[in-house]
Amino acid sequence: MEQQSIIAIIGAIGLVMLALSWHYRKSKNPLLAQIGWILVSLYFFAGSWKYFSHQDYILTVMCMLALPLGIGMSIWEGRVQDGKTRDALIWSRGAMAYAGGPYLLIAHVPWLSVLAIWFVASQVALFYRISGTGDIHLGETWVQTESGRVNWDSWDGSRWFSTETFGEFPYQTELVTGDGSLIGINFVLACTALQSMVIFIGAISVLDLDWRRRIRALIFTVPVIHILNIFRNVGLIWMHQTYTSWSYFGMSVFEFGHNYASRFVSLFAMFFMALIMFEILPELHRHIVRLLKPLRLLQPKGKKT
Repeated sequence: MEQQSIIAIIGAIGLVMLALSWHYRKSKNPLLAQIGWILVSLYFFAGSWKYFSHQDYILTVMCMLALPLGIGMSIWEGRVQDGKTRDALIWSRGAMAYAGGPYLLIAHVPWLSVLAIWFVASQVALFYRISGTGDIHLGETWVQTESGRVNWDSWDGSRWFSTETFGEFPYQTELVTGDGSLIGINFVLACTALQSMVIFIGAISVLDLDWRRRIRALIFTVPVIHILNIFRNVGLIWMHQTYTSWSYFGMSVFEFGHNYASRFVSLFAMFFMALIMFEILPELHRHIVRLLKPLRLLQPKGKKT
């Protein structure tokens, strides 16, 4: 079994253990959660080498920090005595399992990855056309393999589970103009904002509260993230086609907008939405504050949490 498959299985086992430890949260034995945290952190840590090879140093550092954080969570699970802190740790198990699980499934099931790309890319192209900005459509979908790039229709790999693809973006759908010419941008899974959506889905779905409040919170977050992402992608494509000669430190306007400007805006939007969610769901805020206690961040003065 190849290394990538082993890493994916390790991550999946870790997420299942965290999910089980959340469902059996009344048990006083944290062993399942402790093993789960370590396995999940190993999965993310292994991805740091991939991001380093693509010179994405921000994600490299974040993935490398996953291992010490996972070990720290495992140790904390075994030592926690305070009931409210235990509740926060239990919530974090479920949040990780039900955020990471769906994303891991989509990332390693080619059909789901490609369908997610087509779903969002088609809406971006449609909005681009009906807004009068330009005439773009979806082109061919490609799969990055060890032997090179292969057309999706011609690819003979498994479409139900695969770790045989290579590169940072294994599945890519071309965007083309009305006459069929390439515009120089390919749509990938990272363009779907799926990562942002599953974070909120996982965090909200495992809160101990009335299901109506969960539904209201999910309706507020997921569609808003999706719509903002559509506007983000349309804006990047418009800049790419409009400012063709723009350059900053050797970067094109698309590279600068995609790698820096849009990431900053996305993080600001996520932070703003989190603040709103803290008002709507104070339970979420309390759990996060308690989990940040070892770092002495956002701790209320003069109060025990």
